[in-house]
Amino acid sequence: MTTSSPVPFVKGHGTENDFVLLPDHDGTGLPELDPAQVAWLCDRRAGIGGDGVIRVVRSDASDDPAAVAARDEAEWFMDYRNADGSLAEMCGNGTRVFARYLVEHAGVPASGRLPIATRDGVKTLTFLDDGRIGVDIGTARVLADTEVRVGDRTWPAVHVDVGNPHAVVFVDDLADAGPLHESPGYDREVYPEGVNVEFVVRRGPEHVAFRVFERGSGETRSCGTGACAVMLAAVLDDGRVAPSAGEEPMTYRVDVPGGELAVAWTDQEHLVLIGPAVLVATGTVALPG
Repeated sequence: MTTSSPVPFVKGHGTENDFVLLPDHDGTGLPELDPAQVAWLCDRRAGIGGDGVIRVVRSDASDDPAAVAARDEAEWFMDYRNADGSLAEMCGNGTRVFARYLVEHAGVPASGRLPIATRDGVKTLTFLDDGRIGVDIGTARVLADTEVRVGDRTWPAVHVDVGNPHAVVFVDDLADAGPLHESPGYDREVYPEGVNVEFVVRRGPEHVAFRVFERGSGETRSCGTGACAVMLAAVLDDGRVAPSAGEEPMTYRVDVPGGELAVAWTDQEHLVLIGPAVLVATGTVALPG
């Protein structure tokens, strides 16, 4: 096996949803990644370990159509890949980790509003006084009901599009999902490109918890867009509607195996994901070629 020259990396996580970040600010310091290299980086035994890989690049240094389209709005492009190497639209937890990287390694101030380009459009982030970061995911769509299967059990599910696809299932106990070593069964006509599946329990008023199986990554400790999908499904199941103009956002606490998130629904029907983001390691790695 041949290897490339060592390239720098940074490891970070948001509620233990972890990522390998590859700095490539000017678009010249990193070879084109293939799916096998991404999968190797995310391997927790043979590589560094992570739920995904994020290439950090300026929008004007990337030829990705999403980066090109956002050059007038956002300086930075989050080039995100799932753990199996497949491209993904965006990642809520990953976006916050991306922002933390920009603050600690690219001179971006931890104040004001920070636009970041993704394959799901430009997302605006806000740095909170308590150290958490909020990311405006935008609007989400609740589509037709569907169903999810694990073994011989089937549950009704809510199809929620948060820029990426989700199937939200309300269960009596999080253990009902089983070990989640493999993807739950789902309708491939509804989700031709795969789906993130969330199994949800209620913990109290405006308080839910869930486990998630992410397409391309398996069960993860947290999913930011999944938290948004879960919150919206719970709100609608509660018979509530978005706040009226001028009202304070409606906020739910969302527990995940890796910690605690908050999701706010604004009077513009935007979902804002709020949570921590930390960087834990830096180094260099020689990619297999």
